[in-house]
Amino acid sequence: MASLYTHQDSNARKTWFLMSLFVLILCGVGGAIWYLYDAPEALIIAFVFSVLLNGISYWNSDKIVLMTTGARPASRERFFDFYTVTENLSITAGLPMPKLYVIHDPAPNAFATGRDAKHAAVAVTTGLLEILTRTELEGVVAHELSHIGNRDILLQSVVVVLVGLIALIADWFLRFSLFGGRGRDRDSGQAGAIFAILSIVFIILSPVAAMLIQLAISRKREYLADASGALLTRYPEGLASALGKIHASGLKMRRAGRATAHLFISDPFGKKMSGLFATHPPVEKRIAALRGSGV
Repeated sequence: MASLYTHQDSNARKTWFLMSLFVLILCGVGGAIWYLYDAPEALIIAFVFSVLLNGISYWNSDKIVLMTTGARPASRERFFDFYTVTENLSITAGLPMPKLYVIHDPAPNAFATGRDAKHAAVAVTTGLLEILTRTELEGVVAHELSHIGNRDILLQSVVVVLVGLIALIADWFLRFSLFGGRGRDRDSGQAGAIFAILSIVFIILSPVAAMLIQLAISRKREYLADASGALLTRYPEGLASALGKIHASGLKMRRAGRATAHLFISDPFGKKMSGLFATHPPVEKRIAALRGSGV
C-alpha cells in the first residue's frame, strides 16, 4: 500500500515519543520528592528507574502481554486450522511465522504482539476458534498479520506496559504522600499537605493520561489492518463476517484489562461502544468499509 512505510515510520515516532514522555513523568515525580523531602537522590533514582522500565517494555512487552492475558502456546496438532492458516498467510505476506498462542476464554477475540516481525506472536481465544469458519479465521489472522507487517505491534505492546505503570505510580504516589519520610527543615506538615494535594491530582489525572496514551494509537490503524488483511486474503467478506460474529457475541473476556483493551481486534469488555473514548472504531463502519472495498 502507498501509505504503508509512512504508517510504519509514524508508529516508530509515536513509540519513542511515549517512552520519552514516560521518562519525563517519572523524573517529574522524582523532582517533586526532591523538592518536598530534600532527597536529591530521588531524581537520579527516578531517571534510572524510568530508563530501566522503558528497556523492559521494549524487550519484554510481548511476554508481559501474553502473561497478562493468560495466553498459552498453541501446537500444530491441537490447533491445526489456526496453525496452518497462519502458516499459509505468513508465506503469502512474506512475513516470518509468528509464535501462536491460545487463550482459554469463551469470548471470541484475537490480538498480535511483539517488538518486530521476527519476534511477533498472534493469540486467539478458544471462543473465536469455536465460532468461526476457516475462511473467517483467515480474515482474522490476516488482520493480525497486517498489524505485524504495519509495525503496529511494538507501539501497541509498549503502551500496555506504560499504561499499567502509570496506574502503579499513581498508587505509589498516594502511599508516599500518606506515609512518606520527613520533609525539609520547613514545616513537614505543610510539605506533606502539598504532596498529598499533588498525589490526589496525579491519581485523578492518571486514568485520563492512560486513556490519552491509548488514544494516541489512532483508531485508523484498525481500518488499515482491515484493509491490508482483506488484500492479503483477497476475500474481505471473510473478515467482515468474522467481525459480525465477534460483535454479536457481546461476551466479556475473563481477563479483560484497560491496559490491553486496544490490542484486541474487538473490545474485550464486550461493549458495543463508539465515540471519542472508544478503543476501537464502530464495527458497523468496519464491516461496511470491508464490503465496499471492492477487493
